[in-house]
Amino acid sequence: MIKGKSTSKFCSIVMSAVLAGGMLLPAQAQPAYADRGVVDLWKSIKPLTTIASAMNTGAHPDDEHSATLAYLSLGRGVNTSSVIAVRGEGGQNEIGSELGQALGIIRTRELQEASKITNVTLGMLGEQLDDPIYDFGFSKSVEETLEKWGDSVAYERLIRKIRELRPDVIIPSFLNEASTHGHHRTINVLTVRAFKDAANPEIFPEHLKQGLQPWQIKKLYLPASSKDYTVNAPIGDYNEIYGASYLQLGEESRFMHKSQGMGKVYDEGPVQGDLFSNYYKLDQSTVKSADKEKDFFDGISFTFEDLAKEIDAKGKDNKIVKHLRDLQKDADEVVAAYPSFAKVLKEVHEMKADVQTALADIKASGLEAATKEDLLHRLHVKEEQLNKASMESASVVAKVKPATSELVAGQTTKVTVSAFNGGSVKLNKINLSLNVPAGWTAKPAGATSFEQLGYNETASATFEVTIPADAPLFKPYDPSVFNAKVEYQAYDTATTLKVTPQNAVAVLPPYSMSLSPSATILNTLKSQEPIPVKVTVRNYTPGASKATVSLNVPEGWTAEPAAEELSFATKGETKSVAFTVKAASNVAPGKFTVTAVAKNGDVQSTQGAQVIEYPHIGKTYMVQPAELKIQAFDLKVPDKLKVGYVSSGFDNIDQYLRQVGVDVVKLEAKDIQYGDLSQYDTIVLGIRAYAFRPELIPSNQRLLSYVQNGGNLVVQYHKPEDKWSPELAPYPIKIGSPLIQWRVTDENSKVTMLAPDHPMFNSPNKITDQDWNNWIQDRSAYNPSEWGKEYTALISNGDPGEKEFTGTFLTAHYGKGVYTYSSLVWYREIPALVPGSIRMFVNMISQKQ
Repeated sequence: MIKGKSTSKFCSIVMSAVLAGGMLLPAQAQPAYADRGVVDLWKSIKPLTTIASAMNTGAHPDDEHSATLAYLSLGRGVNTSSVIAVRGEGGQNEIGSELGQALGIIRTRELQEASKITNVTLGMLGEQLDDPIYDFGFSKSVEETLEKWGDSVAYERLIRKIRELRPDVIIPSFLNEASTHGHHRTINVLTVRAFKDAANPEIFPEHLKQGLQPWQIKKLYLPASSKDYTVNAPIGDYNEIYGASYLQLGEESRFMHKSQGMGKVYDEGPVQGDLFSNYYKLDQSTVKSADKEKDFFDGISFTFEDLAKEIDAKGKDNKIVKHLRDLQKDADEVVAAYPSFAKVLKEVHEMKADVQTALADIKASGLEAATKEDLLHRLHVKEEQLNKASMESASVVAKVKPATSELVAGQTTKVTVSAFNGGSVKLNKINLSLNVPAGWTAKPAGATSFEQLGYNETASATFEVTIPADAPLFKPYDPSVFNAKVEYQAYDTATTLKVTPQNAVAVLPPYSMSLSPSATILNTLKSQEPIPVKVTVRNYTPGASKATVSLNVPEGWTAEPAAEELSFATKGETKSVAFTVKAASNVAPGKFTVTAVAKNGDVQSTQGAQVIEYPHIGKTYMVQPAELKIQAFDLKVPDKLKVGYVSSGFDNIDQYLRQVGVDVVKLEAKDIQYGDLSQYDTIVLGIRAYAFRPELIPSNQRLLSYVQNGGNLVVQYHKPEDKWSPELAPYPIKIGSPLIQWRVTDENSKVTMLAPDHPMFNSPNKITDQDWNNWIQDRSAYNPSEWGKEYTALISNGDPGEKEFTGTFLTAHYGKGVYTYSSLVWYREIPALVPGSIRMFVNMISQKQ
């Protein structure tokens, strides 16, 4: 989105303190916020001073070296990119219950917003939902990662990004070390390999046919320490214009990764340890370099003058050398004109004219092909940067506003494109246009061209947009379905701005349906118990509408009623239908699917649109089948079992326990602090609860007393940094470190029950080896390394070829009750309806002395 202007950058700092969580914050340093007006003007012109480029590669959203990116991009003006492999689908969520693909969408949007803050171009190797390059969970090896991603797939996409963006310097975020996540190691391995291969035309030769030329990176740096490095990024340096250090600016971007709890507050000035600088060691180079470098770009052309000397040394085209020196003069004059918007605009447009002349002469020159390609690429980058600098210095605010951002196939809607001139310079020959996908139509409803636009004036054009009946549904990782082009002239040179809507514009199902529950358990011991299913339908068709809703059930199953008609008065209205589903009389254990269908004449919908919306990322959607997944298996559940569940917000296990007949009560802070805990047969603490439920540690003795008096307390895994201490358990439990060495990532790894006769494996459900089959993503995380002798170690398990853990599943009698600590990943397995995990969890919450 193209933003508005303001000369003050301090209001947002103050307001962020007031608005953050609605709380009054203690007196401390606050996050730095580079804002609008003169700051945005500087951000737009600083890149004009250099022709250098750099790329940082990582595996997951938040892997970027944010402070170094801020230093390179905001501080030095370097054309900086961040290339990330996966979307973060396999991680945890600290702001909501979304996991899997929905979490990947959240983390992608967070990464996009973080990249805007540091003025960084973002590239993703994972391109779509269900992409081969995905976050399949924690990995311990490069081999496993490449096996799942596809070596050639991942490598081709990385080489493509390098050839598209042509970085002079490349920096992987991590080293290839055994103590590092396998995804991190893999990106290091691929980046190091790509240093030479990206320049080799025989590597992925199909790129040449697509017009993409090989590119030789000039330097490859690896992360290093202050004891052994080649160059450092002085991230602790304070920048007066931004009113912050690069470390603070980098952390501002990291605060966008809210689903991962990222972002720290740092004071200005030198920071203890290595946080005043980030250190890097030169690993490969095509230019001569010293043992200690002053700069990443030592030996590499950094300015137009450097580039002119480089061309001049070849002695082939003095005209091009002169053009480059003119552009150096232009860039210097742009910066000298700061902070006067009008003066900067004049100098920017003079530089634009010189870039156009240089491009024409370079194309016509006799320079060798590789040199010509390099110069053309760098000047095309300058064209885009100059367009942005023109927008900022002219104080142009360009917008594209659809009448609605929620569309359906076959619909006609209105879209307005506007340009506001907030600057003192009159703009001429304004043209507004709207680009739509093939098959769509966009007809202007009035004028789209305007002769002049003066101070405080707005030009706007409205387009009637028709979406074809076969328009594909919204995909969250695709570019916006339409964008606007705003063109204007100043000082006889043209500027072109590409503008996208502020929020996602989505083609959605005409009737979006969600089923509650979306996944459930059919207990084959009680197979004739009905399954209540509520189908909630949102009408996305414009205006009033009717739809007949029904369920498609497996053969031999029934659904009542057979169908029901819903009438909607307006778009956006939501109504629900209650169905009762019954399984076939001879149902066997297995997986089954129930699908909702909504029909209105020839229009049919079998999908739903999950709305994903948070203040820091806006609104987006995930379109998916409107289905109920059913897992049928035998399950014994004690009658009248009452469980108090202490949720950390990271899981929804409690809803699945309710489905199988357990009376589950979510415990609030007051319940834990003052309530009668004895009314619960079992109390369960969600994963990492001690970190996110502040009342737990002060109330821990109440929980232990609950156990002593006959209660059953189940504690799921914690990280050491989750305020966990061994003494929180009745007998000490120490979590292993480093964490990478204390987890089991192979979901198919062999599990041995060390105490097969223990009640945990026998009551009320008999647990066998079959119950360890068909797990997903992981077995366990953050396993204990030490524990008191009072505990019974229930299982041993480890990744193939590694030492097995025996502290994964610990239980002990304490007073009259039972205390169990488990680092098995129940929060993944139970929502995935893994039968063995549910049977064991029911056993775990059914334990008695």
